[in-house]
Amino acid sequence: MAEAGQNPHGEADLVSSYRPASVLDAGCGTGRVAIELARRGIRVCGVDADPDMVAAARAKAPSLDWRHADLAALQVAERFELVVLAGNVVPYVAAERRSAAVLACARALTPGGRLVAGFTLRPDWPSADEYDHMCAAAGLVAEARFATWDRVPFTGGDYLVAVHRAHRPWSDLADGVVSG
Repeated sequence: MAEAGQNPHGEADLVSSYRPASVLDAGCGTGRVAIELARRGIRVCGVDADPDMVAAARAKAPSLDWRHADLAALQVAERFELVVLAGNVVPYVAAERRSAAVLACARALTPGGRLVAGFTLRPDWPSADEYDHMCAAAGLVAEARFATWDRVPFTGGDYLVAVHRAHRPWSDLADGVVSG
């Protein structure tokens, strides 16, 4: 993207604009977004269900906090000011586990924290309204919808960046907290 004159860090730009001190990169893949956020001085933790992806991220940035975990069963001891789900993470979670993944991400937020997700809208993937319903069921309030990570307003189309806010604290953690 950079070679083509495009911004390769749109996700990190949007996340950084909210000025979070801490970010959970849920579905971090090989760590592109988390590494850029850390470069900007944000405390990050990257989580992915694919152990090979986590290993690749760890190889690129061994000093960062990388964890192997299924998002639908994610439990973390700490809370984050922002959780980012970039790169079609939501639709890649099995349909029957998506609501659980959104709930787990919501529980990882501080009160007032934001869940920011970007994904392609396809007939066989969640619609914008279906995703909003999952977030509402997880106790999140819709704040904004964009068509791109550059904040182009969403008026329909094939890509959604949705921002939701937590309006209450999560104190009902179950056993099995994920750590390093």
